[in-house]
Amino acid sequence: MSGRHSMRSFFGIILAVVAVDQATKLWIFHNFALYESKVLISGFFNLTYLTNNGAAFSMLAGQPALWRQVFFMGAAGAALVFIWLAQRSFGRHSTLYTVALSLIAGGAIGNLIDRIRFGFVIDFLDIYIGTHHWPAFNIADSAITVGVVLFIFKNLVLERHQDKHQH
Repeated sequence: MSGRHSMRSFFGIILAVVAVDQATKLWIFHNFALYESKVLISGFFNLTYLTNNGAAFSMLAGQPALWRQVFFMGAAGAALVFIWLAQRSFGRHSTLYTVALSLIAGGAIGNLIDRIRFGFVIDFLDIYIGTHHWPAFNIADSAITVGVVLFIFKNLVLERHQDKHQH
């Protein structure tokens, strides 16, 4: 993939993730009351409007608001710089790296927008079996997770497979 095409794809995917993430959160915000839940697949999947002022699984949620905001904005900024540098290094050589890194960046930006606007992240995807619930999440969280899995897959499986066949 050429450098120019790689960067267009990188920014296009980021834009798509942020747009879908923000549109779904806006829809939840305007159509649900806080903690309201609607069953989509009984015994497995609900839409539930929740807020999270912490990190993944509500880590740091009990910390002072200013400290949390500074921490999350700094962490997101550092992550985005790292992703940008990684994209410049790896993205032009692999479409899979470009997709993975742009999904992670788009998710980070989507959640950062929430933190700047509201001081918390809107979560609404609620997966459960019986009374055992996975922590609620959103499209941005999903994009980050898929991006990390693709990045690890590329590094651990595909790169090692390529190295074995080259030697």
